[in-house]
Amino acid sequence: PHALGLAVPLVTAVSTNIAARKGLLIRNRASFENARKINTIVFDKTGTLTEGAFGVTDVKGVAASEDELLSIAYSIELNSEHPIAKGIIKEAEKGNLSRLEVKDYQNLTGLGLKAVVDGKEIMIVSPGLLRTQGIEFDTVHYESLAAQGKTVVFVLSGQKLLGYIALSDIVRKSSFEAIETLKTMEVEAIMLTGDNRKVASYVGDMLGIDQVFAEVLPHDKGSKIEALQAEGRMVAMTGDGVNDAPSLAKADLGIAVGAGTDVAIETADVILVRSDPLDVVSILKLSRATFRKMVQNLFWATGYNLITIPLAAGVLFSQGIVITPALGAVLMSLSTIIVSINARLLKID
Repeated sequence: PHALGLAVPLVTAVSTNIAARKGLLIRNRASFENARKINTIVFDKTGTLTEGAFGVTDVKGVAASEDELLSIAYSIELNSEHPIAKGIIKEAEKGNLSRLEVKDYQNLTGLGLKAVVDGKEIMIVSPGLLRTQGIEFDTVHYESLAAQGKTVVFVLSGQKLLGYIALSDIVRKSSFEAIETLKTMEVEAIMLTGDNRKVASYVGDMLGIDQVFAEVLPHDKGSKIEALQAEGRMVAMTGDGVNDAPSLAKADLGIAVGAGTDVAIETADVILVRSDPLDVVSILKLSRATFRKMVQNLFWATGYNLITIPLAAGVLFSQGIVITPALGAVLMSLSTIIVSINARLLKID
């Protein structure tokens, strides 16, 4: 019965090898093998569906000049690793802007940044905070920028609006193919992001994503995953940031983008080394192909033994049919060779 013992381990070894060659690092084997049942994939937007490489497109000074506004934002954002921060830093360095003294830097989870710059309390926040605190801003211009898929951050000095900066992210080319392929596999794609609804909807419509959850605070992301699971869905979550860690842990399959944070990577079941959304499709295809091969091998090994073991025991001895020890050894080796070859034939498109 060697074939029975080798049927599953051989397929597991081959699938692990294929995954490694395709840049898929499997940290939780059980979750990976259950990925064949996934019918909903939730994507974080920034750094996953998009490149996460923001560039400044518009700078609008209100109570400060454009250079002053950018210089203040640059000084604070130097303490952050967020893609938006990198975009502002790159723009400021391009213009050789001066760096101001920053004290008491704070990351306001889901809201923005806060610090004391040259003795003044400065905040870099999303439009949601301005609405909450009743701070007026040019909503017409903001809506125009948001409709173009741009992310807008506002710079405040206390309750005074100094101005705002618009940045744009680039959608990965492979994201289009990944979403289209998931549809053919009857897997629903959902976007879950903390970005404003306009930006999220713009990217979602561009990619043809079925459902978009926007302006979701980090501590609510896990709740969204649970809500989807409560509907009877098998959910995979793909993300790259600290904010994605709770939702990666809650999902049936957590997928971390390799270029993401250590927290996200440690929480995930599978890591995408190449940060390519198409690799999410490869995970599902490989999981389904692996299960099919396991079933094939078990079917072959079980059927083979159901026939040959009784023969070896002499069930048809009265009919003159006997499997000698020598022939039994040959048949045993043959069954092992067959399941080995079948395992080696495992592949994904």
